[in-house]
This record gives sequence, C-alpha cells and structure tokens, in this order.
Amino acid sequence: MPYVTTDDGVKLYYEEAGTGTPIVFVHEFAGDHRAWEPQMRALSRMYRCIAYSARGFPPSDVPEDGAAYSQDRARDDIRSVLDGLGIAKAHIVGLSMGGFATLHFGFTYADRALSLTIGGCGYGAEAKERTKFAAETEATAQRFDDLGMKEAAPGYALGPTRVQFQNRDPRGWKEFADQLAEHSARGAALTMRGVQAKRPSLFDLTDRMQTISVPTLIMTGDEDWPCLEPALLMKRMIPTAGLVIMPNSGHTINLEDPATFNRHLQDFLHNVDTGTWPIRDPRATTGSILGR
Repeated sequence: MPYVTTDDGVKLYYEEAGTGTPIVFVHEFAGDHRAWEPQMRALSRMYRCIAYSARGFPPSDVPEDGAAYSQDRARDDIRSVLDGLGIAKAHIVGLSMGGFATLHFGFTYADRALSLTIGGCGYGAEAKERTKFAAETEATAQRFDDLGMKEAAPGYALGPTRVQFQNRDPRGWKEFADQLAEHSARGAALTMRGVQAKRPSLFDLTDRMQTISVPTLIMTGDEDWPCLEPALLMKRMIPTAGLVIMPNSGHTINLEDPATFNRHLQDFLHNVDTGTWPIRDPRATTGSILGR
C-alpha cells in the first residue's frame, strides 16, 4: 500500500490516478480518500490526481497521542504529501475539514500551491456559534468514544446539512454512510477534539486571508447554512477568490452533486492553467453603487 511519512513520523495512505499537473484532494471529517472518487475518475483524464486519508483515518496511521492532532498538523500534512511524492506545486482541493486545511495551507505555503479550492468551509466559525460549536464537538467526540463508529455514524451522516445528499442520491448517501461507519472511533474522537474543536475562527483570520495571492475558488451549498456567511467572508477577504453557491445543496457537495461540482472545478482549473483567473479589481470594493 502506498504511504508518505510526515515530519512527525505518521504514515498517510494515498491513492493516485492520471498524469500531468497534480491535484491534491483533502477530505472532510466524515470522509476519507474514497470520498473523492467522482473527482478522481473525472479529473484524472487531464491531471495527476492524488487523494489521501488524513491522520486518524485508516489505512493512514491513528496516533494515540492527542497532541498529534491539530489544525497546523492538518495543514502540514498536505505539505508532507507533496514532499513525499516529490511535487513542487499542486492545485489543492479541500472540503470542510479539508477546506480549513487548504485555506491554512494557502496563507502558510503559498509557494507550494498552484490554486486553492475551499469547499463547505466555516462550520462553527461565527462568533455567536463558538460556544455551541465547542459543546457539539465534545459531545460528538464522546459519542464516538462511547458507542464506536458503527453505532455513531448513522446519526452523524444524517445531520441537517447532509439530508440533502440522502434525498438526492440515496444510493450514494448509503455508500458514504457505510464508509463513515468503517472509520476508527479513536481517530475520529481525537480528530474532533484536536483539529475541529481547536481550530481558530475564520473571522479571526481575515488579515491572513488578505495575503493570499494564488487563485482561489470558494464553493458551498446553499443549504449548508453554517458555511454561507463564512463563504462570503472568504470571498470578501481573499483578493483572488471566486464564489460558487450550489443550489438546493447541503454540505457534501462533491458527492451530492458531482457533475456540477466537477464542472465548476474544471472551469476554475482551466482558467488557472491558462493564466486567465483574475485578481479582483480594487474598484469593485469601493462600497458605492455608482462609479466616480
């Protein structure tokens, strides 16, 4: 089985397909490397596509030390995948937890990114939601510890921003839920406590967002309620950002509506590869309806 090793000795499992300019896919909390299969199949015809499982998600290692899990580690694990595969720069595509890692990668290792795609990113970011978010993450981690993944997964897979997936594609949703039930309960709990619960609010990172200079695509579903305001925030703050809001869609947009997701992603990558993705004209942010 193919692995790369991080700078703290954790082995990360990956799969790849295709040749050409590399894309690295970074999965959400409820997914793993398999969650990107619709994108791997479609984009590997034109790109070298790489999907890996984060630490805590078998067949990657599941470190027992809680200190091995953090937002910075999640960010640096993207770099470890690039280093392990000898890749200087890549398009980075992340969803939810992977979207946070992609954003942090963008303002920390901009020289390693050809572009950033940040999907479904922002849950718990708003100031009014921080206390609630902390309580929810701890309760969820405790459920994984107490019940195990097989019993805890069905409830998590039926959250209010995932029922859209079940309604649109029951067969695809069941595959997603079954894969979630196969995860490590220990790895899920440690990830929830170390990465999810402790990550900084996006609203505290606006200065760093403004430094991002690589082409960036923000994507979210219009029924992924916790991520709508953060998506607008990132659009406003990142001068190279475009925003896609997918209609009647929830959180797991790359699986829920892969054709639409892939179309937007391919259009974005084409513009980046041809050098036609713009930086925002400063005149677009004057705050006035009329020009001068």
